[in-house]
Amino acid sequence: MQTLFAGLEAAAAKWPDHPFLCTPPHAGRGYLPDGSEWTYAQVLAQASALSEKWRDAGWGRGHRVALALDNHPAHVVHFLALNALGISQVPVNPYYLHHELTYLLEHSEAQAAVALPRNRARLEAAGPLPVVEWDDTSAVDAFVPPPAPSSPQETAPTPNSEIALVYTSGTTSRPKGAILDTAYAIAAGRCYADHGGALTLREGVERVYVPLPFFHVNAGINTLTAALLTGICLIVPDRFHAETWWDDLRATRATAFHYLGIIPPVLMKALPRPDDADHGLRFGLGAGIDPAIHAAFEARFNVPMVEVWGMTETGRFLAACHAPRQVDTRAFGRPMPGHMEARVVDDSGAEVPPDTPGELVVRFSKDAPRSGFFSGYLKNAEATAEAWRDGWFHTGDVVTQGDDGMLFFLERSKNLIRRSGENISAAEVEDALVDHPAVGQVAVLSVPDKMRDEEVMAVVVPAKGAQADDSTARDILEFARQRLAYYKLPAWVVFRDSLPVTGTQKVQKHRLFEAGADPCADPAAIDLRDEKANRRKLQA
Repeated sequence: MQTLFAGLEAAAAKWPDHPFLCTPPHAGRGYLPDGSEWTYAQVLAQASALSEKWRDAGWGRGHRVALALDNHPAHVVHFLALNALGISQVPVNPYYLHHELTYLLEHSEAQAAVALPRNRARLEAAGPLPVVEWDDTSAVDAFVPPPAPSSPQETAPTPNSEIALVYTSGTTSRPKGAILDTAYAIAAGRCYADHGGALTLREGVERVYVPLPFFHVNAGINTLTAALLTGICLIVPDRFHAETWWDDLRATRATAFHYLGIIPPVLMKALPRPDDADHGLRFGLGAGIDPAIHAAFEARFNVPMVEVWGMTETGRFLAACHAPRQVDTRAFGRPMPGHMEARVVDDSGAEVPPDTPGELVVRFSKDAPRSGFFSGYLKNAEATAEAWRDGWFHTGDVVTQGDDGMLFFLERSKNLIRRSGENISAAEVEDALVDHPAVGQVAVLSVPDKMRDEEVMAVVVPAKGAQADDSTARDILEFARQRLAYYKLPAWVVFRDSLPVTGTQKVQKHRLFEAGADPCADPAAIDLRDEKANRRKLQA
C-alpha cells in the first residue's frame, strides 16, 4: 500500500456500504449536533472530490497542511484527501494557546490550514498562512483550497513518504515534531488487527468508540488505519462525556471502546444502574487503569479492560490481551515478534535480570530496528539519535519483566508528566512559571492523581519580597494560564526556601520529598485543582 488513500479505495471496494465514521449526537456541540454516520463509499467520494480540488490548486508531495478540525469526521476526510497527493497533515491541538500555536505553525512550516469556524481566528492570529474554513452546510462543494505556495515534488508518494507531523512533548521545553510515514501507519494498524485474544477484531463488524482526539495517533493514525484494513467503524465523539457515556455506547451500537486512566474511575463513581452491563461491548483498550479498581470495573460493567503500552514514536503497541490476564497489576503485555521486540536494560544498556526495574527499550528487529517506527524528529537529529541508541528505541519508561516475558509498568524516568493521556514537559511548564515576578526558582514534577494518573506540581522558591501563600499560588496559576494549555497548568503548588541541587546546580527532584511520601499530603501543598478545572472551562 503506497498511501492510506489507496487503503481507503480498497476498503470502499470491499465494504462500500459498511459504516466507517460515526459521530454520536450531542446537543450544543459546535458541529453535527444531531450526529452523523458515513459509509466507506461516502468517505471515499468526499475524499476524492477534495483531493482533486487540492490537486487543481497546485498542491502535492512536499507540502504540509495544518488541520484544526477537532474531532469532526472532516478531519479524516481531509487527511485522506491530502494523503492521496502526498501532502502531510499537521494536526492541531485545539487547547493550544497563541504562542503554542505559533510555535507549531512556524516549526512545522505548514503552508495552509483547514479549520472549523471556532478555530479560524486563532490560527489566523498565530501565523501568516492561509486558513480555509470548513462549513458543514456547503461542505465539499464550496471548499476552495488556496493556491499552492510552490510546485510539488514530481515523484509519487511511497511507503516512506511523510504523511503526518505529530507533536509530542519531550524533556525539552519545546514539543518535538515526530515525522510519520505510510509504513508507520500500516504497521500500527496491522499490529492492532493482529493482537487477537481479548482484542480480536471481527472484520467488517466491530464498532470502536474512541473518545480521544484526532491530533493523537491513537485515534488519528492507529485506529483509523486498523479500520481501513479490517472494515470496522470508528465512532469518535468530540471528547469524553461521563454523563452520557453508556447511553452513547448503546446508541452507536459500539462493540469496543478506548479509554485513558481518568475514564474508569469517573465511571465507577457513578451510582450503579440496573443496565450497567446491558451493552454489546467486547473489550475496552487503554492505559492507566488503577489495579485497585480494574477487577471491580470488569465485574460491574462486564467488559474486559485491556491495558496496553505504546508511544507516538512507536505507533504499534503491546497489550495484555491474552489469558491469564493479570488485572491486579500494571501488566501491559509481552514482546510481539513480527511487530515489536522489547527488553529491559540498565543505564549501561545491559539487559537486567527478571523482576528487576530498568528502562524499556523496543525495536522492530535486529536487522531492521526502525522499521515501522517514526522517521525521526523534525529539525532535531540530535534528539532522534539520543532516542535510538545501540539499535533500540529508548522509551524512558521504567518497567520490570517476569520470567514469562510479561512486562509491568512502574514509572517514567524522563522528565515527563502523563496527565489523562497527555504528555506534559516539566521543562516547558518551568519555563512558563519562572517568568512570574514572585517566582525565584521552580521545579515541576508529576504527582499521583486517582482520576488522571498524574498531575502537575510546582515547587516554588519565592523571589525576594514575595509572599509564600495561597494568594501568590493562585496568581501564579492565572499567570500560567496565559502561557500554557489548561492541562499543563499546576494543580498543586508548594513553596520552599530552597531546592536541592547537585554540585553543578542541577535540581535533584527525587529529593524534593521523602522517599515514599505523597507530595500532595505535604502540609505545605496548596491544592489548585478546582481552579485548574475552571481554567479548562475558560479555554474550551
